[in-house]
Amino acid sequence: MLLEDYSSPFEPDFHLTRLSRRALAVLGREWLLHGHLQDRVGMPQVMAFATREQMQDIAIVEWMAASPIYSPRTQWALNFEPGTVATILKNIQLDIGAPHHFMDFRCRVHDDEHGEFWLAHCGALMDVEPMGEEFVQGMCHDIEDPTFDATAAMSHPQAQIRPLHRPPRTPADRHPHCHWTVTINHDAEPVAPHPNAAIVARSKIASIDLEMPAGNAEPGGWADYSGDFDPDFELEDLSHRALVVALQEVAVQSHLLFRCYLLAVAQAFGEDKATAAAPGVFTGLAGLTAQRLVPAMKIGGDGADAVAKLLQVHPMFWPHTYVKTSVAVLDDDRVRFALLPCPALDEDDDYTWFAQLGGDGDRALDAIVQAVNPRAVCHAVATAGAERLAFEAVIERDAEPAREAPEIGLAKFSSGASFVFTPRRPVRV
Repeated sequence: MLLEDYSSPFEPDFHLTRLSRRALAVLGREWLLHGHLQDRVGMPQVMAFATREQMQDIAIVEWMAASPIYSPRTQWALNFEPGTVATILKNIQLDIGAPHHFMDFRCRVHDDEHGEFWLAHCGALMDVEPMGEEFVQGMCHDIEDPTFDATAAMSHPQAQIRPLHRPPRTPADRHPHCHWTVTINHDAEPVAPHPNAAIVARSKIASIDLEMPAGNAEPGGWADYSGDFDPDFELEDLSHRALVVALQEVAVQSHLLFRCYLLAVAQAFGEDKATAAAPGVFTGLAGLTAQRLVPAMKIGGDGADAVAKLLQVHPMFWPHTYVKTSVAVLDDDRVRFALLPCPALDEDDDYTWFAQLGGDGDRALDAIVQAVNPRAVCHAVATAGAERLAFEAVIERDAEPAREAPEIGLAKFSSGASFVFTPRRPVRV
C-alpha cells in the first residue's frame, strides 16, 4: 500500500515510489519552494561583501546559467517539445522560480507564437516590497528582463517576454502583481546563451540520468505533459510515474542553481568568497526546508525514527543517481547517515552542497536534524565499507536545546518560510 504521508514507521529502503500521488504532489510543492528560497539565504551572503547592484548581477548570472540547463531537461523528462509559447509556459509551471501558489502564475496561450501570464500572488514581491523601491526595481526589472528571456529561449531563441505592467505597484494594492506578454518574434535577434551555461553544462549534475520507474504504482493522471497546455496545471494532474520523474528533476534544478550561484560568486569575487558563502546557504536553506517538511509529511515524534525519515525526504539528497545516501536507525536516539560513492562527490570543483562537509558544511546537517529535535547534533564518524562520508545524528537528551542557526533566520525573512500550501484539486483520475 502506498503512503499518504510519512507518519508511518521508518522504512530503511524508502523511495519516492512509496508515496501516493497525493503525497508526491504535497512533497513536490515543498521541493519547488525549497529551490526558490535559495536566494533568500544566498543573496544576503553576497550583500555582506558587495553592493546591492553587485548582488543583482550575481542573481542574473545565476539564473541565466541555470535555467538553460534545466528547462530542456524538464521538456525531455515530461515529453513536451520546444518551439512554441505553450512550451515556455509549461516550463514555467515546472520551474523552481515559480513554486505553485506561492508564485501564483496564471497563464493563457493565444496561439503557438502568442501568450501571456500574470501573477495573482507573487511571494517574492511580498518579500522585497518592505525593503524599498530600489529592491523592487532590481528584482522586477533588472533581474527579470534578462532571466525571463534566457528561460524562454530554451523553447525558441526568438522568444520575448515583455511587461504590460509590473512593480513598483501603483496603486500600492494593485492586482495582479504583474502582467507579461510572451511572443515569438521572428524579427528579433536570437537570445544568446550566457557563457556560464556552457561551463555548467560540463558538470555531472547537468547531464545526470534519473531513475525511471518501470510503471505506475497507482492509476490515474497524465503519463507526461505532451498534451495541450493547461492553464490550471497542478502536480495532481500527473501520473504516479510522471510525478516521481518530475520531483527528481525539481531536485536537479536546485543543485544546478546552487552550482550557478557559487560559480557567479567565484567569478566576481574569488573562490575564497564562494567557499565562505556555501556553508551558510547550505545551512539556512537545508534547515528551513527541514522545518517545513516535518509537518508537510506528517513526520511525528522527536526521536531517531523521525530524524531518519526527514533525511530520506530532503531534496538536497535527491536524485539518488546523483546523491547516493544510506540512512539507518541505530537506536531510539541515534541515526547513521552516510554518503556513498556518487557523482555529487566527484564533481571537478567545489560548487556542490557537499563540498564543505567534514568542515563548516556539517552545520547544515545539524540544522536538518534539529528540525525534529533541537537536542540533536551530527558527528562525523569513521566510514565503513563503501561509505565516503559518514555521520551519526545523536539526540542528547540532557543537553540544552540548540539555538537556531542564524542563516535559517535569514531564510525566514521570506514569507515563503511560513507559507501554507492548500491543495486546489484532488488527483486526476
